[in-house]
Amino acid sequence: MKNHAELLSGFLDMAEAMLMAGAEVSRVEDTITRMGLAYGASNMNVFVITSCIIITMEIPEGEDLTQTRRVLMAGGTDFLKLEKFNDLSRRCCAGQVEAAALSEEVRQIAALSPRRWRMYLGSVLAAGGFAVFFGGTIIDGLVAALFALLICALQEKLLPLSMNQMSFNLLCSVIVGVLTGICTNFLTFLHLDKIMIGYIMLLIPGMAMTNAVRNILGGNTISGVMRLIEAVLWAAALALGFMIAMFITGGGLHH
Repeated sequence: MKNHAELLSGFLDMAEAMLMAGAEVSRVEDTITRMGLAYGASNMNVFVITSCIIITMEIPEGEDLTQTRRVLMAGGTDFLKLEKFNDLSRRCCAGQVEAAALSEEVRQIAALSPRRWRMYLGSVLAAGGFAVFFGGTIIDGLVAALFALLICALQEKLLPLSMNQMSFNLLCSVIVGVLTGICTNFLTFLHLDKIMIGYIMLLIPGMAMTNAVRNILGGNTISGVMRLIEAVLWAAALALGFMIAMFITGGGLHH
């Protein structure tokens, strides 16, 4: 019984980590079901929504074990972690991972984080590239890239202190928007809209919306609607923050 309980706890750890890495609900449910059957369960009942995980493991001896997990934090999107979890699940189904080692492997994968220089470089290239792509000048792209560095720093320092992603998006957009408005007011050759378009792409919850629609189309209506509402609120917080910033600075009035 103890081993089964520990195994079930490992399943919950993996399901939560996959959700935090941006996996869709159907993938999490299918992965945990396959792993449970591979470890000897006669049947697995896995119910996952974005904020809660419930797993019932039916043991061949006739006993059922149920554990639940409340998911308090919204995750981002980390394809490296999802790839490693996929590999781990395949090894588990092939009998290559002992049940006692499952939780430790899950913790190791969940603890992975992208290298800082890669995150900063990717943000700089994305913000600068989008600013130029949507009609900005090279200078607009460079300014957007500089503000992308600030957004990365805020994500690193401010996000852990924020109540949730929505409050962070609001604060971040106000801070960056005010600074952008001040710059464009003094440097009139800059284009406020192009710069904002460039770095706002780093904050728009595009993947969250995509996963929400995918969940709805896949039949996981509750999870899809919850994720969609969450993504819309994040986007609304961004829009409100930039509106406040433009009101404060009068940004864009000279364009």
